Amino acid sequence: MRRFARFAAIDWSGQAVARPKGLAVAVADAGDAAPVLVTRPGGWSRGDVRDWLVDLADTSADIVVGLDLSPALPFVDRGAYFPGWAESPEDARSLWAIVDRMAAADPYLSATSVVDDVELSRHFRRHRACGDRFEAGRGRLRVCEHAQRSAGLSPTSCFNLVGAAQVGKSSLTGMRVLHALHGRIPIWPFDPVPDNGPLIVEIYTTIAAREAGVRAGRSKLRDGSSLDTALTALGSAPHDPLARYDDHATDALLTAAWLRQATGRDSLWHPVGLHEEVARTEGWTFGVA
Repeated sequence: MRRFARFAAIDWSGQAVARPKGLAVAVADAGDAAPVLVTRPGGWSRGDVRDWLVDLADTSADIVVGLDLSPALPFVDRGAYFPGWAESPEDARSLWAIVDRMAAADPYLSATSVVDDVELSRHFRRHRACGDRFEAGRGRLRVCEHAQRSAGLSPTSCFNLVGAAQVGKSSLTGMRVLHALHGRIPIWPFDPVPDNGPLIVEIYTTIAAREAGVRAGRSKLRDGSSLDTALTALGSAPHDPLARYDDHATDALLTAAWLRQATGRDSLWHPVGLHEEVARTEGWTFGVA
């Protein structure tokens, strides 16, 4: 398996504002040095992150980048992203293109127009407006999300846009960025791992926390001591103190250190449930075996 020189983790946000508070970027070098935050004056925008990723492509950076978002919606369970809609796309790249086209007028690379669409809104659970095609209970899950549940995790349906744990808005805004990166950076498992240059993978920061010994229900680290304890469990040196500790910064730092360790495990690149249709339509969360 390819060995990378650098490892980045990006905590994402679907908030429809210029500079979402939830965006955080951390990078770790090979070895055991502590991961560090990459900052921008005034905070990151989604456009900033897109441009930062483009720079990695332009410089052929030897880096794997984890994005904390779902790169696609469930498909395999119903044979379609939007059953009953004649224009439902047939693969993830087509989905990204449709999302970006429908949201082209939305500011800040947001995706409000997608979930407000008369037809597509039927599939989403929104505040005070649950679509008639949103499935009862948790809602539809991707194949890898079923695997996450089997591993004791609690994934949320991308069609759910309600509550603190919702991931739908992050996923849709992320698809706009992935569409912009088409042909510039390979995105696993939709693309094979390249011999050189950057690679993007999907991450789930709770997986990193679990492997660092953080107990269920305590996944969010909000102080330096707890972060260092978790980093030590991943073979990392202690971090330099932060001006402010929040879930987003600590998630990014810890997951960058985890990626440095996890990408060396061949089994994680060949999960049992990752067959061709899944790789083409739904993608996979790196770290779910």
